[in-house]
Formats: sequence, structure tokens, C-alpha cells
Amino acid sequence: MRLPEFIRQHVDRIVDEWEQFASTITPAAEHMDSVALRDHARVILLAAARDMTTAQSASEQMAKAKGEGPEKTPSLDEAGASHGELRHTVGFDLVQMTSEFRHLRACVIRLWVGSLDSPDLAYFQDMIRFNEAIDEALAESTAAYAEQVDRSRDIFLAILGHDLRAPLQAVSMSTELLLRKVKLEGDALACAHNIKRGARHMAVMVSDLLELVRSRLGKSLPIEPAPMDLADAAHAAIGEACAGNPECDPKLVISGNTQGNWDRGRLDQLLQNLIGNALQHGLNKRDVTITLAGEPEAVCLTVHNFGKPISEEAIGTIFDPLVRSADEELGQPSTSLGLGLFIVNEVVQAHSGTIEVSSNETDGTLFTVVLPRNI
Repeated sequence: MRLPEFIRQHVDRIVDEWEQFASTITPAAEHMDSVALRDHARVILLAAARDMTTAQSASEQMAKAKGEGPEKTPSLDEAGASHGELRHTVGFDLVQMTSEFRHLRACVIRLWVGSLDSPDLAYFQDMIRFNEAIDEALAESTAAYAEQVDRSRDIFLAILGHDLRAPLQAVSMSTELLLRKVKLEGDALACAHNIKRGARHMAVMVSDLLELVRSRLGKSLPIEPAPMDLADAAHAAIGEACAGNPECDPKLVISGNTQGNWDRGRLDQLLQNLIGNALQHGLNKRDVTITLAGEPEAVCLTVHNFGKPISEEAIGTIFDPLVRSADEELGQPSTSLGLGLFIVNEVVQAHSGTIEVSSNETDGTLFTVVLPRNI
């Protein structure tokens, strides 16, 4: 009997073995009934049998073996994805979930081979096609499971970031009140300023974390555009940067009309991150130049510093979230989560702008942002 027909005739027996194996996966399976344990096993098997009877050329088979085949089995993929999502929901880990497919594959082959009287060459082709179908279901199931893991992690980070804001605000306000109401001197004054500075850095990190989570959960960066002058925002951002780095003295060059319709809070984030990045990675904190150039339909912002050039490989991922510099990876102190340039890119995209970066030993590192005046 050919394998597709064997699966159709013995699907209930095979699913019984699937259920028996799934019931041994503890502790997740301890409180699952028969329906939950069997889940999409029947649908996956019958879809695999249908796929095996579909004509397939040698080139299509080779492409499918590499995961490149354009043709898929919708019912098989849907069942596999749903299975991965549900197994994550009930508490299976990824290894346990994939072990079900390993057992299913072994079970079907064992039962089928045991039923054969005289093997035929076509039977080996059946086995290959069955393995392909199970691999396809496993790939979809694993992808769906991983997506659920990512979503659960992002929701946790969102809750964590949201809940951290209240105690941080309490620390910041208490420190500010202490500095205003009590005359502190010497070490006590230095400690109070350190607490204030640390709370400000943590607030920035929490804000960046929430922006990352919002983006990963599929929500675009919200903006509220209003008339503003980018030059005013640049002056304020430089003042903020110098408050945390007294030794810095960035140069600001302004030409043309720098007014436009943008979200002031978001552009403050953009400027603070770009200037902070230049100060952190520049060789000389006084050798940072910010330029604003008004153009007919847009304003061009550049931030330049000299220092160790960014490699071509790093430039390719510099705007990705949670990417940190080589110095930070080597253990040098930083208050960054590797989200600053990711936030910059998100702000630029939300304003329908563009951002580019160039870096070499001779010319230094230059970030160039172009923001349309009206969005």
C-alpha cells in the first residue's frame, strides 16, 4: 500500500500514538484533555497525504528540499502554524513542540514499513515526499511558535517599561525637591546630582525601550506635527548634552530657513540621540559640529565628529535595535541599550524623511538627515 493511502486508512491509529506521546510532555500536558493533546495532528497528516499525491518535478523537489519551493500546501501550513501557537499557549517549550513532529515522523514510517510485504522503488519516493511535508509543517509550526515567544517578550518589556516610569518619576521629583528645599554641600550635593543624572539616563532608556516595543508590536511611531523651528530644538538639545557633559562644546552652524511642521518631542529625541552618539564616540568632545541648512522644501541636519570610523559591516546594521558599538561590547561603561540610532531612524521615517551615514578615517563620521517641511 502506498504511503498516502496508508495514512488515510490509519490516521486515527497514528493520532492515538501522537496523543499518547504528547501526554508524556510534562508539566504542560498534565492538565490537557484528549482534544488539546491531539490538536491539529489529524489535519496535518491528511494534508501531508494530499501533498504527497500532488505531481512534483525533480527541480521542484530539489527546491523544496532547500526550503525554496514556491508551492506550498495551505492547509498544511495553516495547521502547522496553529499548532505552534497553541503549544506555546499551553506551555510547551520549542524543543518539546518539535519533538512531537519527530515522533510523528518515526511513528508513521514504523507503522507503514511494518505493513509492507515487498518494498517498491515508489515507496522510497513516498517516504521522501512525506518527510518533505512534515518538514514544511514543522517549519510553519516553529515560525509561529517563535513569533508568539517574541510577542510575549515584547508585551513583558512594555509592561516593565511602563511600570518603571512611576518609581523613576518619584526618584527624580524627590531629588529635585531635595536640591531646592535643603542646602546640600560637598559629598551630599555631589550624590544628589549623581542621583538626578542617573534617573535622567534611566528615563531615557525606558523611553527608548517603550519605543522599541511599540515598533515590534506593529505600531508606527505616533507623531503630532506642529509649526516649530529646528534651530531652537538644536540649541536646547546642545544645552541638554552639555549639562551631562560639561567638557563638551559642540559647534552649531545654521543657514537658511529652519522652520517646519514637525513633532517637537520626537525631534528632541532625534537630536539628543545623534548629538549624544557623536559625543560618546568622538575623539574630542569639543570637536562635534551640528549644521542646519534650510532648503526650499526641506531642512538638512548633519552631525559630524572625528573618531574611530564605523566599519562597512556595522553601517549596514547601525539603525537596527539592540545593536551596540564594539567598545560597549568590550565592557566599557555605557547607559545605552543600543536603541538610540534605532529611535532616530524611526523618528525620521515617521516624518517621511531620510537618513544616511558615512564614516572614514580622514573625513570622520557624518549623519545626514533630511526632513520635509510639511508632512
